[in-house]
Amino acid sequence: MVDASRLRVVIVGAGPRGTSVLERLLARCALSPGGQPGLDIDLIDPYPAGPGHVWRTDQSPLYLMNTPSFFPTLIPDQAMSAVPLTGGSFDDWRRQQRSLPDSDLTAAETAELAALEADGFPSRALYGRYLRRTFAALLEHAPSGTTIRVHATSATRVRAAVRPVVSAGALPGAPEQTAAGQFVVELADGGALAADHVVLALGHLPARLNPHQQQLAASARKLGLRYWPPAVPNDVDWDEVPGGEPVLVRGMGLNFFDVVGQLTQGRGGRFEATGEQPGEVLNYLPSGREPLILAASRRGAPYRAKAALTTYYPQGVGLRFFTEEAVSALTAAGIQPGFDQDLWPLLHRDALWAYYCTLARSDDGAALRSGFLAELDTLLSHSTAAGSGWEGDVDALVARSVPAAFRLDLPGLARPFAGRSFASHAEFDDAVETYLQADARGSAAGETDPVKMAIGVLNAGRAVIKALVADGGITGESWLGGLRGWFEAFVEGLASGPPALRMEQLAALARAGVVRFVGPDPVFGVDPEDGTFTAISPWVKAEPLRARSLVEALAPANLVLMNRSPLLEGLLADGLVRPRIMIAADGEPVVTSGLEVTAPPYRPIGASGGRTEGLYVLGLQLSSVQWGTAIAAESRGKYRSGYRTLQDADLIAADILAS
Repeated sequence: MVDASRLRVVIVGAGPRGTSVLERLLARCALSPGGQPGLDIDLIDPYPAGPGHVWRTDQSPLYLMNTPSFFPTLIPDQAMSAVPLTGGSFDDWRRQQRSLPDSDLTAAETAELAALEADGFPSRALYGRYLRRTFAALLEHAPSGTTIRVHATSATRVRAAVRPVVSAGALPGAPEQTAAGQFVVELADGGALAADHVVLALGHLPARLNPHQQQLAASARKLGLRYWPPAVPNDVDWDEVPGGEPVLVRGMGLNFFDVVGQLTQGRGGRFEATGEQPGEVLNYLPSGREPLILAASRRGAPYRAKAALTTYYPQGVGLRFFTEEAVSALTAAGIQPGFDQDLWPLLHRDALWAYYCTLARSDDGAALRSGFLAELDTLLSHSTAAGSGWEGDVDALVARSVPAAFRLDLPGLARPFAGRSFASHAEFDDAVETYLQADARGSAAGETDPVKMAIGVLNAGRAVIKALVADGGITGESWLGGLRGWFEAFVEGLASGPPALRMEQLAALARAGVVRFVGPDPVFGVDPEDGTFTAISPWVKAEPLRARSLVEALAPANLVLMNRSPLLEGLLADGLVRPRIMIAADGEPVVTSGLEVTAPPYRPIGASGGRTEGLYVLGLQLSSVQWGTAIAAESRGKYRSGYRTLQDADLIAADILAS
């Protein structure tokens, strides 16, 4: 029988975000143990609590994190009123394990920890070990009067348990909404849980294919071809990809390197050090079981690799113009800034200054004429108003001062082969290998490389933008047309890339003939007569490349209306949640990727327009009100956005306990 005197909270999803809500609930309960009611917390996840789906400890060690050891944390280390009960950052845990390892660490994990430094990139499995241990420590330190239960199953439905009542904030004439304390969470194993509050920390969800992907999948079934749709890499059995024949791989972002790793090292191939210059430090020794990987993406090349830095943002250069103070001044003046006209001009200045300052300190910058930096500083600082003509003045200064080979071309960084044609696939392969080698050299140079420092400043600017977006400080037209319209893909290709090791490995695979490249702007199709998938680039003057296998090196689409989750589909059908709609610059409504929610603590807006009390959203389904929702919380974050997800969890916990 349910004890009505106890507060019942169900957290759907026990990965990092669900665990963050648990941690905040426990920390806040401990502040006033005598004044809090009994608290029952149920966490629901078919995957292990702590690691969740993505960070499972049983996955291949070839899957690496995209951030170095010093970056991620599950436990807040600033800006919280309730002190954590236990635990620390991943790097804290890494150091502890090197001196006093847990008894259940495997030999492989112990070896990885022995070699892993603060600026190294851990395997996802090792990060999952940290998450699992932190979750266990939270259970050990739970305040008295608190019960925590983990259900290793899926939630299939969240429904109202009693008669609805009108919620605060409902629109006039709107139907009634659900009151707090009146949910039933149905489970895949047949059970059901009563809840006063439900937190949706759903993470990555399965998604339906887009029309083109559906056509490829249907053609594959008809012609007996092999098609792998977008997926979390560890969910795929890569042994099913046949060796010794071509396989088309579409997408060269982060999932691409996971796919390539499983089809090469995962099949017994080895990299050996050669001791040569960056970009050529590895040779690849094939096992003979690899396929011929035909790699394709819109850019024609992978994301640029991260620079070798001891901090997440460069120390030698930083934001001068696009600062949090400058953005606050805009909002204080009553301006809801637009991205293209108000924000990008400031960040563009910072990228230029970081690049040319770094160039001037290098050997390549020795030819800069005297006074160049002073003139550049004057032009950049003269006016921050839109339309001031500063860009033309800077271009003129650069044209007369900087040799053409050393001028910054930001669009060219993101599209390195734009406007170039290639006479053959071999010619394009050579061009990509040259690009990979140059990018690896730039990463190795770290703070002395002008390109990497310009990218580092763009990455810092991205952190400021994330905070601005989460605070509701950007127009809908600007979100759709500028931020999501062009800047997101631009900056991700520059600043969200893999560890530099991946660039070295890909260059070695290209030299070994294991990986070839299709070309920019590829067009995919099916040749029913030949019985193959085809891919051709308009910039490579050659016949289409063909394969009987095609892998989508992409994660499932994070679009709430494309999801295949019975839970989320049920919430939408029942009217407890709805997608967010924005109005584009042409006045047309656009259904966005995430849910419509209130201001923090992010209660969803239901179909009627009123908020659904007692229900909270955290994580990827906030992608219509937050930008960059997938990245982990940053330990000792420099910018507010670095620990935003922990603050969001804290606000949810506070709201739950206040009830």
